[in-house]
Amino acid sequence: MHGYRVRYVLATKLVNELVEAADEKQLSKTIARYGRVDLLCIDELGYMELDRRGAELLFQVLTEREEKNSVAIASNESFSGWTKTFTDPRLCAAIVDHLTFNGAIIQTGTESYRLAHTKALAEQTQAS
Repeated sequence: MHGYRVRYVLATKLVNELVEAADEKQLSKTIARYGRVDLLCIDELGYMELDRRGAELLFQVLTEREEKNSVAIASNESFSGWTKTFTDPRLCAAIVDHLTFNGAIIQTGTESYRLAHTKALAEQTQAS
């Protein structure tokens, strides 16, 4: 609406796309494509363990965007829990460092909006 280019992607889908691009020798092109959007929204980071290669490729995307374009991460996991996702502690620390440098952390609470929505629908159905 305001002319900003925004891309939403699930973390696992992004990593899978990056691995496939690397295998097909298209990694630079794929990273550049993710680097050009004004805002990259990565959802569900912290749910699935990423192998070292996938984590390194994700790190490359974050590095490409650093101090140029915005990244929004959605996760129900605290940073301390990300060591389960990024099993290399140094890489995990580097990713958290890149994401938090000059960033804003917005905690929305622990209540799932999906659960709240489902409960509200159930209450409406019962009232009908």
